[in-house]
Amino acid sequence: MLRIHNLTKRYDDGTVALNDVSFEVPDGQFVAVIGLSGSGKSTLLRCINRLIEPTSGEIWWNDAQLSHVTGEELRRARRKIGMIFQHFNLVDRSPVLTNVLSGRLGYVNPIASVLGRFPDKDVQRAYASLERVGIRDKASNRADELSGGQRQRVGIARALMQEPELILADEPVASLDPALAHSIMRHLQQINQEDRITVLCSLHFLDLVQQYSTRAIALNKGRLVFDGKPEEIDDQRFRDIYGQEAERIG
Repeated sequence: MLRIHNLTKRYDDGTVALNDVSFEVPDGQFVAVIGLSGSGKSTLLRCINRLIEPTSGEIWWNDAQLSHVTGEELRRARRKIGMIFQHFNLVDRSPVLTNVLSGRLGYVNPIASVLGRFPDKDVQRAYASLERVGIRDKASNRADELSGGQRQRVGIARALMQEPELILADEPVASLDPALAHSIMRHLQQINQEDRITVLCSLHFLDLVQQYSTRAIALNKGRLVFDGKPEEIDDQRFRDIYGQEAERIG
């Protein structure tokens, strides 16, 4: 269970990216986080795993108060939270297999990981993760040799290496064309349904939200303005989320 209580993030320049946001996510849900650019979607996801420090409020993941833990306790909690980034966050000059194995950094000896020495079981797990997303044959390629869709699949395989209970996907398809976007979303949906991994995925396009998520949370200027089923987003709620001048297509 993920629990967010009165979460606020105020940046040094005075910008309020999140304003008193509260919600709970039971295990196994696929939650889309939606809203305009600048609405607070990325800030929310990055506060959850403490890539960004919240100003106030509480973040609970199971029994761990993520908003307040530090050091080794925070590292242990992060092991079970996979992160997928819009711009992939790969080491371009390293092989795909090495990028995927980096998902095990929270589990292996730090010195061994720097030297690239991972247990055989982790190497086999990495190959299996690549197989699952359909790019096992790219294991020896450099990451910068891959297409955008393939690079995002590497990101998913890397997240799977953490054996996560929660995956945070920060606009994972924003830089992909529609066909590739659906491919990536299908992989995330499959992981959610087959492995019962909770997924929070920030998205721009409502058609993707309605096709792949079981619940939508909408932010507008840092405030929570909708929390419910995607099919409940009628024209008025659409304007509440995207602005009164927004026009719904389709």
